[in-house]
Amino acid sequence: MNRNLLKEIEDKMSTFSKGQKLISNFIIENYDKAAYMTAAKLGSHVNVSESTVVRFAIELGFDGYPDFQHALQEIVRTKLTSFQRMEVSNNLIGDSDVLTKVLLADSDKIKRTLDEIDRDTFNEAIDKIIASKNVYIMGVRSCSFLAGFLNYNLRMMFDNIKFVQTTSGSEMFEQLMGMNENDTVIAISFPRYSKSVINAVDYASHSGADIIAITDSAMSPIASKANQLLIAKSDMASFVDSLAAPLSIINAIIVELSRRKHDELTDRLKRLEEIWDEYDVYDKNQE
Repeated sequence: MNRNLLKEIEDKMSTFSKGQKLISNFIIENYDKAAYMTAAKLGSHVNVSESTVVRFAIELGFDGYPDFQHALQEIVRTKLTSFQRMEVSNNLIGDSDVLTKVLLADSDKIKRTLDEIDRDTFNEAIDKIIASKNVYIMGVRSCSFLAGFLNYNLRMMFDNIKFVQTTSGSEMFEQLMGMNENDTVIAISFPRYSKSVINAVDYASHSGADIIAITDSAMSPIASKANQLLIAKSDMASFVDSLAAPLSIINAIIVELSRRKHDELTDRLKRLEEIWDEYDVYDKNQE
């Protein structure tokens, strides 16, 4: 369940010790900075001990300070404006080697995604895509390229792929209007979460369609309506999130579908190659 952590801290302020109140006030006013401080650094900043900071996190119901810190980082990702996110990420990177830091961070997110993703859920999602009458793909703003990449590749395999492209809320629902329980929706959403995708997932749920959600956590606003939840680790790269891990999940979906539909796909690709050759789609004069 998504917690309003800052409000919880405010509501419990009167029950805290003097040291815990110092921590609370700093977090409420500077959660974007506190989210990336160690317990020792936070304690030093407000003149309390590291153990006081740890006990504060536990009193709020967390297993320890790392869990509390992660919750603060989620607030940063979902609440800050693009400009504020850029400032936070720039401060974190500092003068270090940006290329090394970003690529290593991306590889770590892919590894953590691999360690934690549910294989049975992944396979169930593949089964649903194959069995569905129609497959609707949606992702907007920074997620639009993920949705577009998935759409491009699935169209190679299937004739029933519908790419939901939105310029207005009404146009989105016009594209979804015929959806029913025989269909599947693949919804892609990462912070800052788009309301258009949230609304579309809600509509799909009421329509009885199966929902495959590719998102960053079980607290995502589209997670609760998902029949298959595929969680990809993501974090701030700058004013947008790194989307390396969700792209890897999408690659895995494409590869597994191509394996399951091998014979049909082979025939389709052969026909496509003939069309591409006839209409000179690709350059054949590479040296």
